[in-house]
Amino acid sequence: MAKQRRPTAQGQNTLRIIAGQWRGRRLNFPAIEGLRPTSDRLRETLFNWLQIKVPGARCLDLFCGSGALGLEALSRGAAHVTLVDRSAPVIQQVRDNLSLLKAENAELQQRTASAWLAQAVPTTAPFDLVFLDPPFRQGLLADCCTQLEQGGLLSENAWIYLEAEKDLSPLPIPANWHIHRQLNAGQVGCYLCIREAPTCTEDNAPTP
Repeated sequence: MAKQRRPTAQGQNTLRIIAGQWRGRRLNFPAIEGLRPTSDRLRETLFNWLQIKVPGARCLDLFCGSGALGLEALSRGAAHVTLVDRSAPVIQQVRDNLSLLKAENAELQQRTASAWLAQAVPTTAPFDLVFLDPPFRQGLLADCCTQLEQGGLLSENAWIYLEAEKDLSPLPIPANWHIHRQLNAGQVGCYLCIREAPTCTEDNAPTP
């Protein structure tokens, strides 16, 4: 779905940073089957949705692939971005791009999303913004949403952007995540969810 894939050297494609401090910069990403960075047009729409949330945010780019979303967030003023992907070539290229941009407020993790989420621990600064774009039709989205919610990794009113196959219904999100914006782009469904912190009841209230 990324019409901006312009071949460069053998085995490489490029993407463009749309706005922010690195506006217009072109970066390489590996020409790997199934790697489908979010298109320029869709990224512009997404970050228009997110414009009040990105500055100063702690972000998680799960299934980061080309790193297009995480790098765009950094360019637009995110405080920190954690990028996770299981592919060694993908992580190496994102590392090279971060070095090229002289970006220091990013962390790379070469793990499967499930393995990383299973070992991640809540911190005093949980994620304010999450990009969740798993491979389609592999049943990964529901488990990742559950792990994010139950793992204590999200801030009280975190925003979560999801891409999924358009015909996926219902969207497998926790009950306290509410769809704020959505659109279809070809065969892809795009959703921006806002999390509400679970209400503390007598049954689940902390023990004094």
